[in-house]
Amino acid sequence: MIFHDEPNIGDPLPILPDHTSPGRLERVLRAGHFAVTSELAPPDSANPEDVYERARVFDGYVDGMNATDGSGANCHMSSVGMCALLTRVGYSPVMQISCRDKNRIAIQGDVLGGAAMGVTNMLCLTGDGVQAGDHPEAKPVFDLDCMSLLETVRGMRDKHEFLSGRKLTDPPKVFLGAASNPFAPPYDFRPHRMAKKIAAGAQFIQTNYCFDIPRFKEFMARSRDLGLLEKVFVLPGVGPMASARTATWIRNNVPGIHIPDDVIKRLAGAKDQKKEGQQICIDLIQELREIEGVSGVHVMAYRQEEAVAEIIDRSGVLDGRVPWYPGRDEELLKERA
Repeated sequence: MIFHDEPNIGDPLPILPDHTSPGRLERVLRAGHFAVTSELAPPDSANPEDVYERARVFDGYVDGMNATDGSGANCHMSSVGMCALLTRVGYSPVMQISCRDKNRIAIQGDVLGGAAMGVTNMLCLTGDGVQAGDHPEAKPVFDLDCMSLLETVRGMRDKHEFLSGRKLTDPPKVFLGAASNPFAPPYDFRPHRMAKKIAAGAQFIQTNYCFDIPRFKEFMARSRDLGLLEKVFVLPGVGPMASARTATWIRNNVPGIHIPDDVIKRLAGAKDQKKEGQQICIDLIQELREIEGVSGVHVMAYRQEEAVAEIIDRSGVLDGRVPWYPGRDEELLKERA
């Protein structure tokens, strides 16, 4: 089988024997580089160009794009559908799998289908309740949760078998991720919750928005004391706030996101609040990079995706490294370097 994610000629990051996937994201992280992933908003459309147009804004700046799976319990193009389009042209997507809408039969089928298309990264999520989205009358499934989903996919990969025990002829070669929220109480429980996900099979962690650096440092210190940071790659979530009003609304209405008063005051006092929000994001990325155990960042720039390239560029976290993207021109890369 040929994967889009296998190294190209001259790729300095080969697939090593201890890698569980041929994917670039795993290779970048295991090589010790500071990785950057992004959130790819799905379209309300059946037009593939709508997906490609959204993906192109990240070209050369991210190591993986999360294809969301009905986030917020709202209906959009499926994660599997987006991944089919993205892998077709050589992008490196992170396929999100939510347990809300499908049972174990459908989920395991999607894992095999995604892996067959060249998906090498999968993020396992329990999923938001249907009452949070635009179809509150939908019937939730939740046959699995994030823990049992991780165990299921790990079993498919490592034991070469379905959850039923039936054998697979060719297992999915995937790098498994999970989500963590260090900013939701009880805070002392969060490192232990992450430990359970790691035990279930998580190899990388993407967190919720991180605006509270002291709280995140405490979370990382406790995780380090538990020996977790030797077992997992942690990518805290970051993103630009468009205005003080937006930040205040998110803080008051989205559970688990804490935006400190000083961040909102800084936004409110800015002449151009959108630009200030982007600068705050840059500052946070630079601060997070210095925290022991942080392996990268996950950028969630809702309706500001076009600003991600500038944010990453100005943050300097790639250190001159240019993540692969479809159709890249080596001469242009030399000019940018």
